[in-house]
Amino acid sequence: MDTGGTQSGPLGTRRTRRGRRSVRYAAYHVITSSLNREPVFNDFAAARILIRTLRREQDAGHVMSLAFVVMPDHMHWLVQLKSDRTLSDIMDTMKSRSARQINRHLRRRGPLWQRGFWDRAVRQDEDLLAIARYIVANPLRAGLVKLPGGYPHWDSIWV
Repeated sequence: MDTGGTQSGPLGTRRTRRGRRSVRYAAYHVITSSLNREPVFNDFAAARILIRTLRREQDAGHVMSLAFVVMPDHMHWLVQLKSDRTLSDIMDTMKSRSARQINRHLRRRGPLWQRGFWDRAVRQDEDLLAIARYIVANPLRAGLVKLPGGYPHWDSIWV
């Protein structure tokens, strides 16, 4: 089931939000990008701030983080909803908290993230492990590393 994250419209447009709904205990593959695809997360500390923010959502009981990778200008997150909070609420909170902390760290102002995000609900018959492998292999496909384990900004419950 696709929750409205169409690939034909730019991230953050009304087309990507149309039909979006959140289902408790469902898994979602989420992608969100920095504003203008600025490589903010080339800064090691900025990437770690984002990762701590993702983990905070899990520690609060809102999600189970299954896998993620923080690329220089975007992130992928495979997440299972665990509370009544919507995916949009979780993403808004994550983006707001991370932006405040990263902006403070980088001594910058203004928006950090592009508006909106892309998401796709994972169907029950899909292999979560295969999706997690796809996510954590992003740095390898992008040519950032020669071996998947050589990239510092990823995690998966299967590793």
